[in-house]
Amino acid sequence: MKSNRDFLIEMIDQYTTSLLQRARFILPNSEDAEDMVQDVFIVAFEGIENYKGNSNIKTWLMGILSHKVADYYRKKYKATGNISLDTFFDESGSWKSDSILKTWEETDESLLNDGQFKKTLEHCLNKLPEKWSIPVKMYYLEEKKSELISQELNITTTNLWKILQRSRLQLRECLDTKWFNQ
Repeated sequence: MKSNRDFLIEMIDQYTTSLLQRARFILPNSEDAEDMVQDVFIVAFEGIENYKGNSNIKTWLMGILSHKVADYYRKKYKATGNISLDTFFDESGSWKSDSILKTWEETDESLLNDGQFKKTLEHCLNKLPEKWSIPVKMYYLEEKKSELISQELNITTTNLWKILQRSRLQLRECLDTKWFNQ
């Protein structure tokens, strides 16, 4: 029978790569992703006695990662400051530029397979204020339901939809500038 230590070493060898890939996808930088995966293995080691084998080990570890990421974003969301809407609105509350409201033409559906576009989109996502990027990543990248995000971030569903709308506007403006109107 394997010791807990041997079992942990086996888990680390087998699942580090897939956990890191997932963490890098949903966290803002590689350092946070690496720290998060390390925390997952610490939690797994501390809770190894509770693992009953009812699910695949990878599923169990990914579940721990999901909970750790939710905690990370919850803390980060509560710690961020106020957001300025100066990008979109002037002092009177009117749109600064009507170009934000224009529609994009139908584009090639394979755009997400374009490496350069992906880099541009990632750049635009990283330019979002932190209070906006957290819900955007949770909703669009983690594909969490709005009710769950609202609960985890302790915001109303209405507030979440406003944040997502404003984020889409800012992403649109950034993509217009950095990709579509090059």
